[in-house]
Amino acid sequence: MTLNEYQRLAARTMAKDMSPAETEDHALHGMVSEIGELHGLYQKRYQGHPFDRPHAVKELGDLLWFVAEWCTANGVNLDDVAETNIDKLKARYPDGFDVEHSLHRANGDI
Repeated sequence: MTLNEYQRLAARTMAKDMSPAETEDHALHGMVSEIGELHGLYQKRYQGHPFDRPHAVKELGDLLWFVAEWCTANGVNLDDVAETNIDKLKARYPDGFDVEHSLHRANGDI
């Protein structure tokens, strides 16, 4: 499955009664919420709970859903987001990650 296929399938379950601005806000709030749920799984380790990897994978899927929702609301394709990110990383770290390039980024490298 490509990311664009995922985005198209995920859009089937988006609420249809929200404006594009409301959908964007919903997606942003959802992303933060899912990060919080994932973080909570790690926090529980300090209380003696074993890390629940299958639960983490489900929370990551929920996070991806909200990223796809944001992209859909803004007319952005997930494949383009992924490709843009890889292009940025290739330019920043042409030979793979290294601390020097991490500490001293080129002007405009965000």
